[in-house]
Amino acid sequence: MGMPTGIGIIDTMVGFPSRNRREVYRFLAPHLRDRESLEEFRFPAEYLFKDVPPDLEDDVDPVAVVLDNLDRFGIEKAMVGVGPGRDDALRALKDHPDRFIPSAAVDPNDGMDAVRFLVEMSETHGIRAATTFPAGAQVPINDKRYYPIYAKCVELDIPIFVCAGVPGPRVPMAPQKVELIDEVCWFFPELRFVMRHGAEPWTDLAVKLMLKWPNLYYSTSAFAPKYYPKAIIDYANTRGADKIIYAGYYPMGLTLERIMRELRDVPFAEHVWPRFLRDNAREVLKLDDRSR
Repeated sequence: MGMPTGIGIIDTMVGFPSRNRREVYRFLAPHLRDRESLEEFRFPAEYLFKDVPPDLEDDVDPVAVVLDNLDRFGIEKAMVGVGPGRDDALRALKDHPDRFIPSAAVDPNDGMDAVRFLVEMSETHGIRAATTFPAGAQVPINDKRYYPIYAKCVELDIPIFVCAGVPGPRVPMAPQKVELIDEVCWFFPELRFVMRHGAEPWTDLAVKLMLKWPNLYYSTSAFAPKYYPKAIIDYANTRGADKIIYAGYYPMGLTLERIMRELRDVPFAEHVWPRFLRDNAREVLKLDDRSR
C-alpha cells in the first residue's frame, strides 16, 4: 500500500513566500566567503535544488498562497516561525489558528536574550516548538551556549528542532556533527530533540542514537522524498515508526507539488504512513494537550 489520502498531514516546516529571498538569508552573510553565495545565489543552498519556488509579486498575498498550497495537498496544519519581522506568520496565526502551529527560531549567540525570547513567544503566541540552525550560528550542538536554551525548552515542555549533518549553505559543518547530539540527550533526557535537514552523511549514526535515546527524533525537512536516506526509511519500517516526522521545505527550496508527487513512491510500510504524516508530529508537539 502506498501513501494514503485524506489523512490530515502535519507539515513541520513551512515558510511564507518572500518578495526578496536574499534578504531572508542575510543573517548568514558574515559566515559566507565564496563569490556565488555572496553575489549570485538567491538563497545559500541554491546549488542543491532545482526549480526553486519563485519570489512573490508585490500584489500577491503570501498567506493566501500558503493556504492554497496546504488545501491542495491535504495538509491540515503547518508549523511556521513567529517573532519580530515575521508579519505574514503572525497574521496567518491570528486569522487561521487552526491551520498554523507557531514555533520560534533561536540563536545561541544571543545568550539570555534567547531564553527570554522563548519565554516571550510562549506567553504571547503559545509556541509549540523552538528551532535552531547551529551552522548558521557557528555554535556546536553541544556547546555551553545552547544549554540555557535546552533547559528552557524542557521547562516550557516544547521540543527543539535542530539542523544536523552537513549544511547546505557553504559554511563550516563542524557545529552540526551528529555525534554531538549524544551528549545533549544524555544531559537533558526530558528534552524532545528533533533532527532537521537530513543528518547526512551520518544517518546510520542518527539511527543508532534514536535507538539509544527515547526523546530523539528525525524530520525529513529540506529533502525531496526521492532522496530520503535509505537508513531512515529502513528504520521507520522496522523499529522507528514512531521516530520519523514529515517535514517539507516549501517555499524555501521545494514545491509541495514535487514533495507530494515523490512521496507516493517512498516505500514506507502501511503502518508507518499515519505516524509519519501526522501522529508523530502531533505527539512531539503535544497538539492534543488542551491545557496549553
